[in-house]
Amino acid sequence: MTQYERMVAGLIYDPADSEIMNEQMPFQDKLWAFNQLKPSDYEKKQQYMKEVFLECGENNYIELPLRANWGGHHLHLGSNVYFNSNTTLVDDGHIYVGDKVMFGPNVMITTANHPIESSLRARGLQYNKDVYIGENAWIGGGVIILPGIHIGKNTVIGAGSVVTHDIPDGVVAVGNPCRVLREVSEHDREFFYKNERIDWDVLEES
Repeated sequence: MTQYERMVAGLIYDPADSEIMNEQMPFQDKLWAFNQLKPSDYEKKQQYMKEVFLECGENNYIELPLRANWGGHHLHLGSNVYFNSNTTLVDDGHIYVGDKVMFGPNVMITTANHPIESSLRARGLQYNKDVYIGENAWIGGGVIILPGIHIGKNTVIGAGSVVTHDIPDGVVAVGNPCRVLREVSEHDREFFYKNERIDWDVLEES
């Protein structure tokens, strides 16, 4: 089994293997060029996402810069997804993002990890575990999502959280380590901030 095959299988492997580096480096070069685009270069941004990401829906937007080990090549993206600036994707493994997910600034999603055994780490070895984020989730600014995590649909992860365990559907979760604070409730349909009510009559007309 080659090092690339071990990488794909989620086993411990050498990321500096020449076959892997030869595959990875063109995506790094494309990402560098992508990060030079102007905010108004909307069509060029869309072209990059369609060409580089493994899957990409429609109407997605990325505030540059984007940091990604593989340029986003192992990203599976739904539609109507928004990434705020300084997103970091450690996408040696695969990252699955559903429709209508919102990311605050400075979010890190990491699939790569290193063995605790120091002799393996000294050799620069690593392994990857895929990350899944369900549709309509909101990932707050500065959140760190660790390898192998599943985040449920319609869930909110509070700013600055470190997500070390799976988070279910339809909850608000915060902290380091990130824990479920409460379920999304009828209260959230009535108030958008403290005691300020949602003006549904106006919003449904717009």
